[in-house]
Amino acid sequence: MQKFSLLILRVGIGAVIIWFALQQLSNPSFWTTYLPEFTKSLQISQTTFIYLNAWFELTFGTLMILGFYTRIVSFFLAIHMLGIVFSIGYDATGIRDFGLFIALVSIYSYGPSTWSLDEFFEKKKNSATTGTI
Repeated sequence: MQKFSLLILRVGIGAVIIWFALQQLSNPSFWTTYLPEFTKSLQISQTTFIYLNAWFELTFGTLMILGFYTRIVSFFLAIHMLGIVFSIGYDATGIRDFGLFIALVSIYSYGPSTWSLDEFFEKKKNSATTGTI
């Protein structure tokens, strides 16, 4: 079971990130209330900012589930979550996102795991260099 624990964590975190992305895509005006004040002075509207954030989360959440560029994806998602924690502050949402941040740091620390595209391509590369399948 321990062999699959990181896979379960990676898929679970990826699913949560994708869920939030889909919520933002379906109702972006609801999510603008969570944006920090500085976003009002950006060259793009807050709704556009939400859409961009949603597409970032949808893309990186999918990559997390697939285990493709696991370290890079978990690094950027961890920084993203940390930014949310600092902008939201110490409340239920901030604490939840801090938990997601810690889980993403754990994934980053471990790197690619069982049943990931990273592992698949690494095995394929090693078999090509050694001539075995």
